[in-house]
Amino acid sequence: MSQITPFPTQLGLFPNFIARQPESLVLKEKVMSLSGDSFDIKLVSGQPVFQVKGETFSLSGRKHFCDMSGNELFTIRKKLIAFHSTYYAEDPDGNVIFEVKSRFNFGGTKLVCTFKSPSGKDESLTVKGNFFDTRAEITEETTKQPVAVIDRKFFNAREAFTGQDTYAVSIAPNVDMALVAAMCICLDEKKEEGKS
Repeated sequence: MSQITPFPTQLGLFPNFIARQPESLVLKEKVMSLSGDSFDIKLVSGQPVFQVKGETFSLSGRKHFCDMSGNELFTIRKKLIAFHSTYYAEDPDGNVIFEVKSRFNFGGTKLVCTFKSPSGKDESLTVKGNFFDTRAEITEETTKQPVAVIDRKFFNAREAFTGQDTYAVSIAPNVDMALVAAMCICLDEKKEEGKS
């Protein structure tokens, strides 16, 4: 996987999950009709980092994003009434901590994630993917500096047959791994919308 230049300052919401060095995550989707889509998220070395559990029969497609101790960091939900596909995350107290909206992009997918940093600064990250959503780059919107690269791969024929995608994500130092993983999940949700 490619390495990305370190971001000059910490970028994200969860200081405990800021990448201290270049990191690579593997997100493996588990499609379960009763419990919704869930994900196992590990370092490329195989060490588990996060778990995402889809909620049974949720109209907004709730996905509970937890650390490996089972502590819920946030819940990703789809906004049911929106002009463009919109996803948002609520912390355990029900406060919206970030929002991901789709934007028109000729020839591919574009999502914009907005949030307020712990210091109170408004931040935006942009995800742009190719037409087949096999590769996407996440950049910091003001500087256009890449902070992560997503590769969607069919790691084997079984995954291609079942529709369970695997994403490999390279993350720059000083960038929040939880936030980047959440953006990958929103990208996956947007891709699935296009199939219905």
